[in-house]
Amino acid sequence: MRSYTLLILLLCSITSFSQNCDNTLSGTVTDLHDGSLLIGATLIVAGIEQAVDTDLNGKFTITNLCDDTYNIQVSHPYCLTKGFSVKVSGNTTKNIKLEHHLEELNQITVVGKAFNNKSKTILENRISKEELERFSSGTLGDALNSLSGVSSLNTGNTVVKPLINGLHSSRVVIINNGVRMEDQEWGSEHAPNVDVNSEGNLTLIKGAGALQYSGDAVGGVIVAEASKIPVKDSLYGKTLLTGASNGRGASLTSKLTKSYQNGWYVTLQGTLKRFGDFETPDYILSNTGVFERNASLQVGLNRFDYGIEAYYSIFKNEIGILRASHLGGAQDQIRAINSNQPLVINDFTYDIIAPKQDVTHHLARIKGFKNFDGFGKLSLQYDFQRNNRLEFDIRRGADKNNASLDLKLDTHTLMLDLVSHLTDEVNLKSGLMARHQNNFANPNTGVRRLIPDYDKYDLGIYASADYRLNDKLLLEGGARFDYNKMNVFKFYRTSFWESRNYDQLFPEIIVEELGNQVLTNPQLNFYNASSTIGATYAFNDKYKVFFNYSIASRAPNSSELFSEGLHHSASRIELGDLQFKSEIGHKIALTFQRNNEIFNFSVSPFVNTINNFIVIEPTEIQQTVRGNFQVWEYRQTNAQLLGVDFDASYSFAKNFRFNNQVSLVKGYDRTSDEPLISMPPINTKNEIVYHNPNFKNLRLALESEYLFRQNEYPNNNFEVFIPETETMEIIDLSTPPNAYHLLNFNSNIDFKATKKSTLTIGFKITNIFNTSYRNYLNRLRYYADDLGRNFSLNLKLKY
Repeated sequence: MRSYTLLILLLCSITSFSQNCDNTLSGTVTDLHDGSLLIGATLIVAGIEQAVDTDLNGKFTITNLCDDTYNIQVSHPYCLTKGFSVKVSGNTTKNIKLEHHLEELNQITVVGKAFNNKSKTILENRISKEELERFSSGTLGDALNSLSGVSSLNTGNTVVKPLINGLHSSRVVIINNGVRMEDQEWGSEHAPNVDVNSEGNLTLIKGAGALQYSGDAVGGVIVAEASKIPVKDSLYGKTLLTGASNGRGASLTSKLTKSYQNGWYVTLQGTLKRFGDFETPDYILSNTGVFERNASLQVGLNRFDYGIEAYYSIFKNEIGILRASHLGGAQDQIRAINSNQPLVINDFTYDIIAPKQDVTHHLARIKGFKNFDGFGKLSLQYDFQRNNRLEFDIRRGADKNNASLDLKLDTHTLMLDLVSHLTDEVNLKSGLMARHQNNFANPNTGVRRLIPDYDKYDLGIYASADYRLNDKLLLEGGARFDYNKMNVFKFYRTSFWESRNYDQLFPEIIVEELGNQVLTNPQLNFYNASSTIGATYAFNDKYKVFFNYSIASRAPNSSELFSEGLHHSASRIELGDLQFKSEIGHKIALTFQRNNEIFNFSVSPFVNTINNFIVIEPTEIQQTVRGNFQVWEYRQTNAQLLGVDFDASYSFAKNFRFNNQVSLVKGYDRTSDEPLISMPPINTKNEIVYHNPNFKNLRLALESEYLFRQNEYPNNNFEVFIPETETMEIIDLSTPPNAYHLLNFNSNIDFKATKKSTLTIGFKITNIFNTSYRNYLNRLRYYADDLGRNFSLNLKLKY
């Protein structure tokens, strides 16, 4: 009996000693929220002294494991350390997800480098939080203008609209903290209602490749995001105070964040900005002051597999419009355009009088997400926006203090999005969107309404996927469909209705004929399909190429369809066309990139062919009871834009770096075979930067900016009759101004204010030589020069 027992024990021992302990456990460590790779995560296997780190692709391999269950601890900077139990049977694969948060106080953002991209096959440009702080007294358009391929369409110096590769307004979609901005963006002098001080970073996508945001971004997408908040007990904030000589004003912004280890957090932010009349090198730009007040509140809970966030912001901006842009008669128009100075120059003041804008924008959002193992991250968001735009004209009598244009736009949006990591190689994004919009044009302004009352309904569905074929090649494709319906009530002047032949084309939409007016009820439907396909190929660690082909479809906006009257803050009469069809843009974009600490560059050529392109151009001068105004009329044509953006950076000595940007875009009307209006001229920026992190983070930068003269432009000149002289004279609205060169300087240095706070002092000079110039893309260039020299001092306290 003892012999049998001994034999059994011996056999068991032999089996134990022969157990397979040559197994490997491998996988990838990613961010739970967005699937981005976590490099340098440490995995420690309990019970055995073995620890490994993830490589540059977020991958790990643990060797010499037996068929057993192991407890593994995974840690990563700014992540909560987590423990996992893994059963190993043979060679085993296990993908691990951590809740990753960037440290708010030490965020590093690489400008122009593709990481956690919204589109995997378009090179994205980014502006970090530190860069944004240099524009704390400026606008979103000012900040974006620092990127290659981005210009600005200005109305004076305070209304700045981003223009991406020659396109702007409704063709550029702005996403503000997850919400698509709906703020009457169709107007060329309607600036985005976004406070740059409330954002953590800006991402620019030059094209319609990011279908989760929209399918109608013919020009591109701008994504403004708040800074990520760490999951830990902390209280931190910052205050920025900027004073400037030109405009004799200041900007004050402050932000405070409280976060907790259990995932709760709250952020409160506010901005106050006040400037008086700005100045050129030779004279004051009368009535160009600005008074801006903004505030935002963010409250949320962020747990490992679920979370919810509520966000509210109010943006209120009062902007003066150059007094000299509102003129009396045709003779004044000619005098103003031919004069070297504005016809109206008053003493400096902080008062803002008519003509002016007063815009208030409310944004409220609530969003929740839930992670489901094997399914993905499901997000549900509802947001509401109310945009109230008041435009004041120069009026006399009892209504002189009343707005001439009073628009209220309410927008409700519901979105459902799913992000699924199907395999290590395949990621899928899909979603649904429903939106209702109501525009109310106050009829009691005493002035004919430029934009009618309407209800607009949008439904959208999209899906996009990326597939990593191997370590070098990634493929991406997607499609989106949008349905738009507009239910409009509009009064047309009978004379205009008949002059457009609408009485023959649309007799069925007439509701009632009232004397010299016709009440109509247009009900328009647009069906828009968009798609994208692209690839990214990495030759090695330094060289990479991006290719993307996208189709974007954009329904005409309310201004393009229904404008019929004086746009007061634009100082012009605008006329739309009820017959317009959807624009369809085909864009091919290619980028070749080199990434290296010493020398890096990217070159990005593109071709954008747009069918049914809607363009607005000056056609005549018209006398009204409120003065003499240019008439700008929309028309539809076929267009093609092509160009190239170039960025380069070279570290030629210790702490010294040379940066270069060149942007070129050409736009052509293929129907009339002539250049498109308002295309940016070639421009180049060169900058020498000295940055010494070891000496109080000192940074000194000297920038040279040169804009060439635009030599390709349409001839929009026309003759007008001058009653005073009874002669016909030419009004030149076409000829661009001369080329110009500006030199700018900016600097900053850090000081330790207390043990836990840092004071940063920044000093900046723009237009050092006080050069007189006019920008072709400034709508007020007909009447005045651009800004002269400006000194600004920036104080930032981080605590």
